[in-house]
Amino acid sequence: MNEQQTSSTVIIGAGIVGVSTAIWLQRAGHSVTLVDRGEPGDGTSYGNGGVLASCSVVPVTVPGLLAKAPRMLLDPKQPLFMKWSYLPKLAPWLIRYLKHARSSETKRIAAALAPIIGDSLADHLALAKDTGAEKWIVPSDYLFIYNRRNDYENDAFSWAIRKSLGFSWDEMDATSFKEYDPVFSEKLSFAARLGDHGCIADPGQYVKDLAAHVVASGGHLLKADVEDVVREEGRVTGVRTATDTIPCTSAVVATGAWSGPLSKKLGLDVPLESERGYHLELWEPNMYPRSPVMITSGKFVVTPMEGRIRLAGIVEFGGLDAPASRAPYRLLEDNIRAAMPGLTWKECTEWMGHRPAPADSIPLIGPVPGTKGAYMGFGHHHIGLTGGPKTGRLLSQMITGSKPNIDVSPYAPQRFH
Repeated sequence: MNEQQTSSTVIIGAGIVGVSTAIWLQRAGHSVTLVDRGEPGDGTSYGNGGVLASCSVVPVTVPGLLAKAPRMLLDPKQPLFMKWSYLPKLAPWLIRYLKHARSSETKRIAAALAPIIGDSLADHLALAKDTGAEKWIVPSDYLFIYNRRNDYENDAFSWAIRKSLGFSWDEMDATSFKEYDPVFSEKLSFAARLGDHGCIADPGQYVKDLAAHVVASGGHLLKADVEDVVREEGRVTGVRTATDTIPCTSAVVATGAWSGPLSKKLGLDVPLESERGYHLELWEPNMYPRSPVMITSGKFVVTPMEGRIRLAGIVEFGGLDAPASRAPYRLLEDNIRAAMPGLTWKECTEWMGHRPAPADSIPLIGPVPGTKGAYMGFGHHHIGLTGGPKTGRLLSQMITGSKPNIDVSPYAPQRFH
């Protein structure tokens, strides 16, 4: 047997990044084991906004954020929340995070994100081909909806960055927007429409179906807590769980916002926080938006899905352990009633989860310095679903020794070594 056929990879984390990595590795001839403490796709990969948001290259840390943030935190109608008891623990990360809120850094981060998410629809179609999960992928437009044209013009900095990275869009005034989609309030009088985007009609089931394909293709799926990556003479030899050690030649840490402890054991002190996100699902609604949209005034996404509409957004800082807050759910409901005044629904379900947020807003994708066979794939903030397939493909190429077709240096974990 050649080395490629005998190589085995343990992927820690069965969200979209982990499952994508597994599929691409299997296609390259590697044997894979997915290990997760829960079921595939039950974490952040389940609860995201469901949009393949290729244009979402602009990070939260834009110029002026430092001046705006205190005002936003004190206004219950703004989509930024803080559990104040968590602030002392958050402070070191927050200081590093806010240092990136300047023009040159925003542009640098956007340029790093574009190769990971810029072709998301095509990346998902390639990943899901012949897996049975492709039925969940819905090609669509993606709209940014503003109250007025003036609000759009005030966003000129972000739109200029998108344009510089090759994105194009149509501007829609009140009349053309109403013709395109009549379900929204008359008060929303301007939209920017981007083509070549998409959404996932059921993100959780999509990831489960992809994981089922991994198993059907000979991969293993194990439910366990991973305690450490086992190394001998600077090389990965296994992954240790609470009950067993799984032998392998390479291991990938893809546990999202929970990746900090394993990273530390591998010698990296990653400044990683949870950006707590919320969603409401409105089941059996009397109307659906034609395409997924971002309501810019409330910074939340409205996505048509199978049997329901999902409203997702909000940034809350409060760590991994605190229970969900009630105010974000109320804000999402108030905002959708204002945006779609005629909307009714039969049932509403709630979710809160954790976006993995490195302080520089750029995911970690690549080898761990000093440990042969150890890799990382996490830290995608708001764009994990969007960038999961490309991240998985890049990790597969690195593990198999193929040369990625993009510059991967911006994502190198060694920046935190």
